[in-house]
Amino acid sequence: MYRFSRPRAAVAATGAAVLAAAALAFPAAAAPEPSPAALSPVAAGKLSATIAAQLGDDAAGAYYEAETQKLVVNVLNESAANRVRRAGAEARIVEHSLAELDAAQTSLTKRATIPGTSWASDPRANKVVVTADRTVTGAALERLASVVDRLGSRADLRRIDSEIQPYLSGGDAIWSGRVRCSLGFNVVRNGEPYFLTAGHCGDTGTAWSAFRGGPQDGVTEDSRFPDDDFALVRYTSDEPHPSQVNLYGGTQEITEAGDAIVGQRVRRSGSTTQVRGGWVTGLNATVNYQQGSVHGLIRTTVCAEPGDSGGPLFDGETALGLTSGGSGNCTTGGTTYYQPVPEALEAYEARIG
Repeated sequence: MYRFSRPRAAVAATGAAVLAAAALAFPAAAAPEPSPAALSPVAAGKLSATIAAQLGDDAAGAYYEAETQKLVVNVLNESAANRVRRAGAEARIVEHSLAELDAAQTSLTKRATIPGTSWASDPRANKVVVTADRTVTGAALERLASVVDRLGSRADLRRIDSEIQPYLSGGDAIWSGRVRCSLGFNVVRNGEPYFLTAGHCGDTGTAWSAFRGGPQDGVTEDSRFPDDDFALVRYTSDEPHPSQVNLYGGTQEITEAGDAIVGQRVRRSGSTTQVRGGWVTGLNATVNYQQGSVHGLIRTTVCAEPGDSGGPLFDGETALGLTSGGSGNCTTGGTTYYQPVPEALEAYEARIG
């Protein structure tokens, strides 16, 4: 639990001559393509990054099939597909390249940065999925629809009845006055204990306590929001800071940070709704909150509610993200976005610990 205070001679010669002639007449059968390897989500994510770097412009995204434990890699041609198969993944030839989908997202950012909207590349659909919440109406909705329409088969527009918002209010609760968020992951920086949480929870200098009205246990040393959504809090208390996630009935040890992959089954912990699970459905998502836009997020089907902000997204012992915000709730379901942890660790030159 987090603690505020963490794979016969003449005949023989004649026979050999006949066999040699037969070998010349009939070419050897081609070696069968290797079957895709069964992989854990973490291993699939690492293989995906390696293959993407090797394929370059021929790469078009990837996702994980949980039922078969296979990595599926989108490519643009058969030559690239063969390289993917030799690497141990399943290949799928699609229409749009990553560059085309990235260009579509750039166009949306330039022409349709409207509060209440979000978008992310969906490798299963091979297009950018654009979402507009109930606050997007009138001229704003018409503008968004026009931009999406001009993108053709590269994008789809979907409406939701709820509101996209940062979950400001959420494993363990942390308090700053009346504001409640959740502690993300304990980390070490320059040999000293810190923890990560959401940037929108508080500015630099914000003091945090383990319970409302309690003594100070940490101070925000750096906060980044909007654009990013992460913050680094320095512990000011002497209590233990184990590298664990509170499961509200046990703990989960966290030993490393990693990148999420579409199709991965994940869990998150938060001080409002405790432990919830779901699937990663998109990466590099942009969310346009009323307070500003955040880019490069993980999109999931995991529900969350106000107070869960900053809480940890993880898969086993691997830290993946920090709860940023989303739409819906844990009664009817919803969509939640997460700030990737590796980016925050790199920014602060910190490590899980």
